[in-house]
Amino acid sequence: MKLVEKISIKELKEMSSKMFGNLVKAVVDIELNKVVVDAGLHSDEEQFLLSQGSNQSDLWGINIYPDKSKKNRIEFDSMINIKPRDNNMTRSVKNIEFQKKILQIMDKVIVE
Repeated sequence: MKLVEKISIKELKEMSSKMFGNLVKAVVDIELNKVVVDAGLHSDEEQFLLSQGSNQSDLWGINIYPDKSKKNRIEFDSMINIKPRDNNMTRSVKNIEFQKKILQIMDKVIVE
């Protein structure tokens, strides 16, 4: 698991081949603009960010598919996204503004 400011598609492909074959799990802090990748569970990444001062409401789990096009690379799906307190009752990120923020952050983090 690692906190990344920048990561290449090549690195993501290497990570995905070691873990799940086609995806890399990541957690994004939408307020602090932090991204953690390369863990078996989103919850491990979430716990790491919480230990670094992140707020639970700001953390969202995603899957990165490095072999897909930029438009289809990010999937908003994780068990940590189920947050009744924040009115998110599914594994997806339902808030469109949060989705946009996650995509903006990931556009800066992932380098082609």
